[in-house]
Amino acid sequence: MKRWDGCIFVGDKGKMLVDGWGGESPRLLPQSRDRGYQLPPKTLPRSVGHYLEWLQACRTGSVTRSNFDFAGLLTEAMLLGMVCVRNGGDKLDSDRANLKMTNDTDANQFLHYQYRRGWEL
Repeated sequence: MKRWDGCIFVGDKGKMLVDGWGGESPRLLPQSRDRGYQLPPKTLPRSVGHYLEWLQACRTGSVTRSNFDFAGLLTEAMLLGMVCVRNGGDKLDSDRANLKMTNDTDANQFLHYQYRRGWEL
C-alpha cells in the first residue's frame, strides 16, 4: 500500500524524507547521499503501538512513550513556532512563566485559548 503522508527535513547538506508520521523508511536526498548510508543501530525501546501503550498504561500504570511530560513540551514548541510564523517570522522571546512574548507585544494576540461554549475549566 502506498503511503501519501510523511515528513521532509531540510538541512545544509541535503534533505531527509521519511514516510508516515513515525519516521519509517528514511531516505536521504539527493539519492546519491542515500546509497552508502548505514542506519545507526536501534538503541531505544520500540513502541508496541499507540493504542496498546495506552491500554498498558491503564492496566499497569506504566508511562507511555508520548506522555504529557514529553508531548506537552513538544506541543508548546510547535505552537510557539506557529506564533512566530503568524507574527511574520521574526525571532520572539518568550516568558513561559507569564505566558507572553517580551520583545514584541503584537505577538501576544496569538497567545490565548478559547473553549467552546459549555467546555470551560
